[in-house]
Amino acid sequence: MVTVHHLENSRSQRILWLLEELGVEYRIKRYERDAKTELAPDSLRKVHPLGKSPVITDQGETYAESGVIIEYLARTYGDPHWAPAPGDPYYWRFAYWMQYAEASLMPPLLLKLVFNKIRNGPGPFFIRPILRKIADEVDNVFINQQIATHFSYVDRHLAEHEWFAGEQISAADVQMSFPLEAALAQGIIDEAFPAIGRFVERFQARDAYREALRRGGDYAYGPAQ
Repeated sequence: MVTVHHLENSRSQRILWLLEELGVEYRIKRYERDAKTELAPDSLRKVHPLGKSPVITDQGETYAESGVIIEYLARTYGDPHWAPAPGDPYYWRFAYWMQYAEASLMPPLLLKLVFNKIRNGPGPFFIRPILRKIADEVDNVFINQQIATHFSYVDRHLAEHEWFAGEQISAADVQMSFPLEAALAQGIIDEAFPAIGRFVERFQARDAYREALRRGGDYAYGPAQ
């Protein structure tokens, strides 16, 4: 049986969603973030040396990194459309979006989070204006431009395609789900990206997604209750 080492409000929620889509039996081992640092607990290091989530164990093996886990589950337990094989007309499109989600789309979102913490975090009162100015400057010069570029690109693709990598839902849609719903939930993007909004509404309405939310517990980036 697949065991999901599940950290609250993290990328591991999409692993639960995929497992529900595939009809795979699994169990959840839950972890809570540190209340001050919001980081994963040290207990996750007993599962994988990096101490991050998602991590799964299956058939005596441990798998980390969202893309690896998602592709492993799709190829091991799913029908071919979940992970097109080399030679399939959709293979390279699938491979592209599987890589793009974490390699290109997530970095500007993480930078936005980091500099928001710098802008709003604690510090001596005489330093706070300097920190805010630095954060604002980085946002204006780099981060906001990157976010606009990448999300406009994704929105254009979704305006022309129902799913990222073919005529049916695939593991690439699961991989892309987290940065899109997180950006919407955090207000980083808004109705200026309508195709993204429709895509997120579409997958969040799926029965498997809803069941994953029920089993996974509180999730800050899910649909409003």
